[in-house]
Amino acid sequence: MKILIFGASGSGTTTLGKEIEKITDFTHLDVDDYYWKKTEPPFQEKIPLVVRNKSLKADFKKFENLVVSGSMVSWGKEWEQAFDLAIFIILENKERIERLKKRETERYGKKLLTDKNIQQNSKAFLEWANQYENPNFNGRSLKVHNDWIELLGCKVLKLDGRIELTEKAETVIKVIKTTGNNV
Repeated sequence: MKILIFGASGSGTTTLGKEIEKITDFTHLDVDDYYWKKTEPPFQEKIPLVVRNKSLKADFKKFENLVVSGSMVSWGKEWEQAFDLAIFIILENKERIERLKKRETERYGKKLLTDKNIQQNSKAFLEWANQYENPNFNGRSLKVHNDWIELLGCKVLKLDGRIELTEKAETVIKVIKTTGNNV
């Protein structure tokens, strides 16, 4: 079974993917690991679409039970039919942005206070992420995700990002079991 978990940045997609991997035989892959080159500091240089798709497809084929976290809305039409289940995590904007600010502080530490480039990139990222609920935003947004859901060739489970991680994971496990997969 192939599962996709997606939502806005800071909604908890990676956290849920890791939790499902921890309690099942599913392997977790995060699309950020395919989207971004390994740099220090991280998230500075994108990998070209063709290269990231080739890498992800190779890993996608390796595992029978797989959970992928992250938005793939712009990765190509072939991904619209690739999954058996999609989980869309929805979280109110204010709480998401607070989570993202905390994550940025944890990720960059003192560099967030001293490095102008990191400060600028962090500020730009947070401004971008804050546009998610803006229906006129021309990037990854709630509208784009809702439109993409209509194109997905699988069941889509919508989860409230505010509920506890264990409860979200239990909900996903129940859905997996109803499809006949053993976990």
